[in-house]
Amino acid sequence: MNETEQRAILGLSLMAAFADGTKNEKERDEIRHVVEKLQAQTAVPVAAVDQDRLPGSTDLDQLCAALLSPESRQLGYEMAVCVCDADAVQSASEREFLERLRATLGLDTATSLAHVDQAESIAATPIDSGSGGLPSSMTPAQLDKAILDAAVFNGALELLPESLATMAIIPLQMKLVYRIGKSYGFELDRGSVKDFLATAGVGLTSQFLEQAGRKLLGGLLGAVGGRLIGGIGRQAVSSGMSFASTYALGQVARRYYAANRSLSTEMLRAAFNEIRADAKGLGSRYQGDIQNTANTLDISKLVATVREQ
Repeated sequence: MNETEQRAILGLSLMAAFADGTKNEKERDEIRHVVEKLQAQTAVPVAAVDQDRLPGSTDLDQLCAALLSPESRQLGYEMAVCVCDADAVQSASEREFLERLRATLGLDTATSLAHVDQAESIAATPIDSGSGGLPSSMTPAQLDKAILDAAVFNGALELLPESLATMAIIPLQMKLVYRIGKSYGFELDRGSVKDFLATAGVGLTSQFLEQAGRKLLGGLLGAVGGRLIGGIGRQAVSSGMSFASTYALGQVARRYYAANRSLSTEMLRAAFNEIRADAKGLGSRYQGDIQNTANTLDISKLVATVREQ
């Protein structure tokens, strides 16, 4: 895949991020920050997000025309689907955008809808499913294990080249927060968990864009057949980021609910950033576990696997 195709796929992904028409200025700032980080990591120029619109978004045909191979066209569509599902199941405007994109790319309807169904199933995963048999009140040792296991599993997902694997990280992070809150006696729902992630500074759409964009520009995204691709160094960096983010979310959730949800936004964000920085080093200690987990994952059973975690 050449740089022009990479840039076009990122452009379509950014268009998808705003397809629901409800992104507020805070969300724009998060996505703008992601774009800046992606620009710093690669020589590929990435479209900026201005105040009122996404430059280039008025010409969907031009972006689609830059995708020359069937594989790049399919990946562009898959990325857009996952972006639309990153923060919730698709809205009517997002479905309309995706259908227009599918038609413009000339993709097979049945294959495209199958991908949408998988993405929607992952996005709608109940946060109270797959408790792993743990009691509602976990011991400190059980909390440590739950957080570490989730971080290892999400690091493993980041080693897989499929866009759906990266998208699955977000609902698994939400399930981890739910389980931790429940262990401290709080009855949570999807909305309260999303609010916690946002308070900690984790935007769902922007997190997926950053994860998937990093894999795309590093050549780790888009292979067929579930094979691990790209240099091992780039794989380690990509999976290490997901390990660190998941580990930090778990530990911050632990502090937050142990303190009866009394921590301020500033305290939560400071703790998340501090723990995530430390966890980047911790992830290297578990790289063997992450790799072994990735080797056992069956992408064809991803939906069921996410529900079981």
